[in-house]
Amino acid sequence: MSIHLHLRAVAESEIRNDHTWLAAFMFEAWRNHPDEYAAGIADSIDKVFNSVNDLYAAADVPGADVDEPWDLPIYGGRPVAHGAEDDPSDPPLMILEPPAVSQAAAFLATVSFDELWRVVGPGLGTWEEARQEFLDHHEDLRDFYGRAASAGHAVVKAVWA
Repeated sequence: MSIHLHLRAVAESEIRNDHTWLAAFMFEAWRNHPDEYAAGIADSIDKVFNSVNDLYAAADVPGADVDEPWDLPIYGGRPVAHGAEDDPSDPPLMILEPPAVSQAAAFLATVSFDELWRVVGPGLGTWEEARQEFLDHHEDLRDFYGRAASAGHAVVKAVWA
């Protein structure tokens, strides 16, 4: 079974706070993911997004504006509740609003991947391929959140199984 965390940057004014609408929007974005990824408005992490979050949890961020800025890139955001008529098989959805997107971008731009890997990496995989996989995720997330923050966009997140 494959599971993905799908992230999509979008203008906050275009988002409806309605699970059914947002699930349809994200499903269409998932269908177009290769093109949206190439355009820099989407990203995704397959299977290891919990471990990427664990990597970021090792960050020491003194004086941060939020209690846990490391949590923003993966699990940050406001959950979008299912309505009474929603299908419970629809994906879990979250919206990370523009100020938090900016905080996530700032965190990712300043955190040292090498330092995080030194602290947490041995528990995630000691082979060079594992380090490279996590470095690739970090660089993708840093670039994605940086573009979203520069555009003043929110980030919608869906978990696809």
